[in-house]
Amino acid sequence: DQLSNTTLGQYRLIEPVRQGGMATVYKAYQPALDRFVAVKVLLQQQDPHMIARFRAEARAIALLQNPHILPIYDYGEQNGLLYFVLQYVENGLTLHDQLGAPMVPAQALRLIGHVLAALEWRGGGGGFVADELRRDCASLARPA
Repeated sequence: DQLSNTTLGQYRLIEPVRQGGMATVYKAYQPALDRFVAVKVLLQQQDPHMIARFRAEARAIALLQNPHILPIYDYGEQNGLLYFVLQYVENGLTLHDQLGAPMVPAQALRLIGHVLAALEWRGGGGGFVADELRRDCASLARPA
């Protein structure tokens, strides 16, 4: 991977942890606070539509305050690379990781409960509508 062992802002990218169609998420280290974070880096830096979607995603996450949604810590651009920084969850699972295999009813109900709790948030009382709710965007593991 081209970006592993490089620095974006104050974050040293260690290794990719998830690859999507729009971006790659890296486990990174933030020396100033002695902690690991997740840094999401946009792949298509030349596509204006993707840049707009990436910025909108960062802004939407920044507005959310919910224990079932990982908080955003930072947003930046360096050498033409757009990125934002999220809380890192070691061995975190997404909804996508959980689907596709049979599960016992109790596990399925817990899973549904987490997803519904995240979706019930209403920003400013006016409601929140996600233009794209995908199973690979929902983090299920809680931070330690």
